[in-house]
Amino acid sequence: MKRTSILLTATVIGLIAHASFSADKSKAVGTGESFKGPLGLQLYSLRDELKKDVPATLAKVHDFGFHLVELGGGNYGKTPEAFAALLVTNHLKAVAGHFSFERFRDDPEGVAKEAKVFGLEYAGTAWVPHQGQVTEEWAKETAKVFNNAGEVLAKHGIKFYYHNHGYEFAPHMDGTLFDLLVKETKPGLVYFEMDVMWTVFPGQDPAKLMEKHAGRWALMHIKDLKKGVPTGSLSGGTDTKNGVVIGTGQTDWPTLLRASQKAGLKYYFIEDEAPTVLEQIPQSLKYLESLKF
Repeated sequence: MKRTSILLTATVIGLIAHASFSADKSKAVGTGESFKGPLGLQLYSLRDELKKDVPATLAKVHDFGFHLVELGGGNYGKTPEAFAALLVTNHLKAVAGHFSFERFRDDPEGVAKEAKVFGLEYAGTAWVPHQGQVTEEWAKETAKVFNNAGEVLAKHGIKFYYHNHGYEFAPHMDGTLFDLLVKETKPGLVYFEMDVMWTVFPGQDPAKLMEKHAGRWALMHIKDLKKGVPTGSLSGGTDTKNGVVIGTGQTDWPTLLRASQKAGLKYYFIEDEAPTVLEQIPQSLKYLESLKF
C-alpha cells in the first residue's frame, strides 16, 4: 500500500511538472490594458460547491477562464494526490495554498511534503488562533513560528506567507501589530499576502500599506467590501454578504493595483465569500478586464 502511494505521488508530481499551462492563458482571464495579473481563483470561494462535487466544481473554475488557483485549506474528502490529479485534469495549476497555523507550528516538514505534491511555489496560513485582541507577545511568538516555517519550506524550494485577516492592525507604538509582525519576521523567508477586504475593514489604506512594506508582499486577495459597511473593526469577521463584486465596494482599485504592480506582486487571486459568488465572479472579471489606470 505504501509503495502504491509513493508511485501515485510521483505520478501526480510528474503530471504537474510536465503539464502544459500556457502563460498567455493564465494571464488572460481578468486582465486587461492596465491590470496585468497573473490572476487566479482562491478555491475557498467555491467551498460549498466543492463539498458537494469536487470534479464538477473544478471544471466550473476552468469554465470561468481560470488556469491558476490557490488552495483554500483541505482537500474536500480527497487525498492530496487525488485532488492534485483533478486539478491537472481540469488544466488548473495550484501555485499557492493555505494550511493551518497549527500544522506550520507542529509539522512544517509535513506541510512541505504536501505542498510538493501540488507543486506549490507558496504555502501559507490565513489565521493565527488568539483570544480577544492580539498583543505584542502574540506578534513576537507568531513571528517565531513563521520564521521557522519559512526556513523549513525554503529547504524544499517553497516560500512561506501570511495572509492578513484584520485583527493584526491593533495599535502598537507608532504603527500596528501587523507592522511589528513584519519587522519580527525575516525577509526572504516570510512573505505576505494582502487580503484587501481584511485590510479595508479594519480601517487601513491598502495602497499605503503596500508601499510601507514594499518588498514583503508577494500575493493578493482581490476582494471588495460593500459600500456603507463601517470600518475600523479588529474582529477579523463580517457578514459574507458584505463581500461584493470587485469595483462596486469601498476599495480604490486603480490606486491599489497600480501600487501592487509597481511592488512586483507575483500572483493575484479573486476570493469571493459571498453566497452569490457564482454570479459575482464573472462580473468581477469583467471589471478587472476593463479597468484603466
